[in-house]
Amino acid sequence: MRRFEGKSVLVSGATGGIGEAVVQRLADEGAQLIVTDIDRDACEKLVARLDGEHLARQLDVSAESAWAAVVEELESRECRLYGLVNNAAVATLGSVVDESVTAWDSVIAVGQTGTWLGMKHAGALIERSGGGVIVNVCSVLGTIGVPHSFAYHAAKGAVRGMTKSAAVYWARAGVRVNSLHPGYIGTPRMLDRLGDASFGEATVARTPMNRLGTPAEVADAVAFLTSPESSFITGAELYIDGGLTAQ
Repeated sequence: MRRFEGKSVLVSGATGGIGEAVVQRLADEGAQLIVTDIDRDACEKLVARLDGEHLARQLDVSAESAWAAVVEELESRECRLYGLVNNAAVATLGSVVDESVTAWDSVIAVGQTGTWLGMKHAGALIERSGGGVIVNVCSVLGTIGVPHSFAYHAAKGAVRGMTKSAAVYWARAGVRVNSLHPGYIGTPRMLDRLGDASFGEATVARTPMNRLGTPAEVADAVAFLTSPESSFITGAELYIDGGLTAQ
């Protein structure tokens, strides 16, 4: 399918396991990607592997000036932005009592503030371009609790709520906004952690389907939420978690 032929989509956090899968899937369906991450070299290497014409740009999502600069460049290129995939995030393992303020500030700046700034600037360009779609990559940890990753819970819980507010704000302007909630996904970072056998067994056991999800399965969901097939869906939460939140 070529559902996104001629449509421009910006992806943040594009060079991680999920981000790269999303970029590849949307490119395969004809999208023109603006591939962004804090590491510009990684963005350029990713773009070099894609078919078609795409842009690679460094983007510190926590900096409003960085978002403004990217959007200004797109406007100077007369880009009609159709989609935004807010995927950038960082996580720590601190609990409610042992998380540090430094780690908290970093997680919130990237995962929460960065998502808001993406919607504020790129979302506004989508509206000016005639409408489109925003997908905020959230997490099951925006909905359920575990003892660790306290700051990440805070960031993703905020993304869940911000998504609904933005969806209502833009509902009559032709901009749909939804959140995607992956469970345990077999990204390179997760697979490294699974090197600890006891951690790996416990992680898989938490998921009713008794396996990890794949980045490609998350990318499939992003493609659905970005496509015309989801044209009456906004402010919704889509869980890609193997039944984790159903139990």
